[in-house]
Amino acid sequence: MRIGIDLGGTKIEGLVLDKGGVERERLRVPTPAGSYQEDVEAIIDLIAGLERKAGQRCTIGVAHPGAISPASGLVKNANSTRLNGRPLKADLERRLGREVRLANDANCFAVSEASDGAAAGCSIVFGVILGTGVGGGVVIDGRPLAGAQAIAGEWGHNPLPLPGDSERPGPRCYCGRRGCIETWLSGPRLQQQFEERSGRPLRATDIAAAALAGDAEAAQHIELYCDRLARALAGIINILDPHAIVLGGGLSHMSQLYARVPELWKRYVFSEPDHIATRLLPPKHGDSSGVRGAAWLWPE
Repeated sequence: MRIGIDLGGTKIEGLVLDKGGVERERLRVPTPAGSYQEDVEAIIDLIAGLERKAGQRCTIGVAHPGAISPASGLVKNANSTRLNGRPLKADLERRLGREVRLANDANCFAVSEASDGAAAGCSIVFGVILGTGVGGGVVIDGRPLAGAQAIAGEWGHNPLPLPGDSERPGPRCYCGRRGCIETWLSGPRLQQQFEERSGRPLRATDIAAAALAGDAEAAQHIELYCDRLARALAGIINILDPHAIVLGGGLSHMSQLYARVPELWKRYVFSEPDHIATRLLPPKHGDSSGVRGAAWLWPE
């Protein structure tokens, strides 16, 4: 059996999948508020608990923010910055005494949805995380694409395409640049931008709900968000030409995205507007896609 672990900013989740991909056990603990070493201990304890429940030794896959540098073997580019520069893979393998497979959390999400989720059967899948940050992962014929720098799919740290005058130079990003897609499309930035415009401190999903209920101010802001998302995803379609794009993260619950964004990206995709075959899909496995994808890092 396979164990998948999803190391998130607020929670660490683990599950056990059997040979057929059926969930057998699941545990969830809060992410420690302290140090990197506490993160490692929490993962080790979670694995031990899952194996006790499963009654056997399992393969281990871990989804984490950022990437493992091919040059150094250390974590890089994680928005949970205390992971950066740390030997997470080596530390886990040393403590467990066996191989552990690690992958970016967005890649794991994409693997899950391409394997037995919303995009099952699709050859090229782009998985999107719209949450505290903005991440992406590429899956081709069921396998995640890592790339030479292990950054394949990191669309969130490209500039927002086709910016208007009011969008230049753009907000400052934690990566040090301005105007990254993440600074426009993450949940916290959507909330911040709406509050600056309206004076109303609503959560992102509450803004979407207000728009559906007829709130004109909220509807205008969601329309702007959809246009920015359409511009950003059109760039992915122009380069990767995926059969499906699956949205994950907290903002994937905003129902307006699935109808409006494919209409808007017709303006930006380099193809006949009425013949864009790429589908924009909600996740089948919801918040469980990352942890399921981590387990699937050990295919048959």
